Amino acid sequence: MNQQSSLAVRDIHADAFKAVMRNVAGAVSVITATHAQRRAGLTATSLTALSADPPTVIVCVNRNASAWPTIEAAGHFAINVLAARHQSIADRFAGRGGFKGEARFDEGDWARLATGAPTLDGALAVLDCETEEAIERHSHTILIGRIKAIRHAQDEGALLYWRGVYGKLDESLQYGAGI
Repeated sequence: MNQQSSLAVRDIHADAFKAVMRNVAGAVSVITATHAQRRAGLTATSLTALSADPPTVIVCVNRNASAWPTIEAAGHFAINVLAARHQSIADRFAGRGGFKGEARFDEGDWARLATGAPTLDGALAVLDCETEEAIERHSHTILIGRIKAIRHAQDEGALLYWRGVYGKLDESLQYGAGI
């Protein structure tokens, strides 16, 4: 039997929680918006489908993020699901390398769909959303986005983030392997 440590709720600190959550692999996306001629964006792994009818998604954004004021004021956002080849874009929008504001958009070709939010040409998927509801909880805002336009490609693997490193998920995945 494996020995595992467990903590009571009162003993759970932010660092311990983050360490546990690093075991949850997630697709890497760049969340973008435009407001008052200003583009902003950030890297996120907190994307969840909410409903297919109507098509809606949930994304969680830290209100301390430099992009948050623009995303909040815009009333819309785009979720750009990154392909494996977009790791450097994920790093830029995470602030690695010191990139801030408009400089984050210097890599990649950016367009717009229905809402006017920046969308990455060549992204594995794009979900262009109107903000339906914003729910503040603790340090984050839970954005519920009503899908206004979509675009997708199926030509390569997805960029994943797990235990602090990037990885690739592609067609070589063997369903049920090892189960």
